[in-house]
Amino acid sequence: MTDAAPTQTGAQLLVDVLRAQGTERVFCVPGESYLSVLDALHDAQDAIETIVCRHEAGAANMAEASGKLTGRPGICFVTRGPGATHAAIGVHTARQDSTPMILFVGQVARGDKHREAFQELDYSAVFGSIAKWAVEIEDAARIPEIVERAFVVAMQGRMGPVVIALPEDMLGDATQAQAGARIEPARAAPGEAFLRDAQLLLASAEKPVLIVGGSGWDAAGRAALERFAANADLPVVGSFRRKDLLDNDHPNFVGDLGLGPNPKLIARIKEADLVLAVGARLGENPSQGYTLFSRAEAAEKLVHIHPSAEEIGRVWPVKTGAVADNALAMAALAQVQVSPRWSDWRAAARADYESFTAPIAVSGAVNLSEIVAHLGEALAPDAIIANGAGNFAAWLYRFHRHRGCPTHLAPTSGAMGYGFPAAIAAKLAHPERTVICFAGDGDFMMTANEMATIARHKVGVVTIVIDNGSYGTIRMHQEREFPNRVHATDLVNPDFVAFAQAFGVWGVRVEKTADFAAALKEACARAPALIHVVADVENIAPGRTITALRGG
Repeated sequence: MTDAAPTQTGAQLLVDVLRAQGTERVFCVPGESYLSVLDALHDAQDAIETIVCRHEAGAANMAEASGKLTGRPGICFVTRGPGATHAAIGVHTARQDSTPMILFVGQVARGDKHREAFQELDYSAVFGSIAKWAVEIEDAARIPEIVERAFVVAMQGRMGPVVIALPEDMLGDATQAQAGARIEPARAAPGEAFLRDAQLLLASAEKPVLIVGGSGWDAAGRAALERFAANADLPVVGSFRRKDLLDNDHPNFVGDLGLGPNPKLIARIKEADLVLAVGARLGENPSQGYTLFSRAEAAEKLVHIHPSAEEIGRVWPVKTGAVADNALAMAALAQVQVSPRWSDWRAAARADYESFTAPIAVSGAVNLSEIVAHLGEALAPDAIIANGAGNFAAWLYRFHRHRGCPTHLAPTSGAMGYGFPAAIAAKLAHPERTVICFAGDGDFMMTANEMATIARHKVGVVTIVIDNGSYGTIRMHQEREFPNRVHATDLVNPDFVAFAQAFGVWGVRVEKTADFAAALKEACARAPALIHVVADVENIAPGRTITALRGG
């Protein structure tokens, strides 16, 4: 006769399940609705680090970035009602970016449900359209089953977020249930029939292009991508905010798709007679507003590989497709025998990339193309750069060269305020690597309160704030659509150096391009640090000026 399993609370069991799944840290803003979980985390400090944030949006973005980096769900805890709705931005980003993430939300006691109790929400209804699964745990004994399923749902197929509501009285219930084994996702490889079709299509192609994107890539998959690109001599294009999947100095890398891409690259993809897309959904931004090719053209030249069956043929008809894990698909493709005949086509695409990424001349004392180019020269190949959304990021995408992976954290959802908390998560995960937050002034101020998190947890992030006193992207559209009628896009900013210093973070102001190199070197040595770059709003984006947008 065996002894009965020890009794513990639902909260203690939940933390045990997270520990069994290899969770190393959780991001949170504390709340009374899950106090018992915080108490259980107190006893698990040797295994799980608790990162206390100053806003749920920051905590959720940190968890999303953690999922991007590790391929396993980033974990976030928030309280009910306002805590959950504040965190929704991170869930939305995880959905659009195909990132594994689990958001745990405190909930009212089970006996108080459906009365609109204090801060009560129906989380399945609230998150149903942006989470892969939203569920409430009613029975403490089912915590292992539901949380382990959440890991499966978050990691398998197209990765994404899960939301789990935790009634506060359930967390205090006693249970003898036990945590299960670590979950590993099921991964599919492409079949032989598909690989034969792909080989035949490559054999008849004259102008092929390989587009890579999505999530779930591991080191083996990226190495297979490099082998396949070299063996087949294919021009390789990164999808929107996925340009770090292949070393940008690799002769087969020819650019990335998204906002402000190389016009010659767009023309080349339209001219291609075979487009092999691995992992990329080919959504609105990489497909240039669904104009990269027509549906009829896609049906004749698109070969689409994606981990989710729902994505094959969802928008674009395909010549042939496969439901497969990105890394396993690339490993299989690397074994396909190809006799490339398109070296001139690939070389021309690479030459276009080299020309497009060379620094450009601008008016004013600060040239962001030269500043970003210096980042690539000065930083180690494994340095991580995180950014949010805004025109400032266009300089980064065009002029920075990623030489390793993962070295880029950015929201394909276009969420402002993402870069700063993402950089914090990256530095916590990789304290040995340089981590840069590259932010606009409007972008940074949306999560600038997480400077307190940097101070509390001593996180050595270097933050570069590009300050042009404007919501730049909206200003650009405004000047184009309604010239000389600026309204609601000017910003009033703090003294960013003083702001950083108030949290014990070193800061410096840069007003000339020539001063940036020394500032960066000092900031990296003193990190955490902030560099305040004063930019001219006239240079609204690479190759675009306010004057030109106004027709001046």
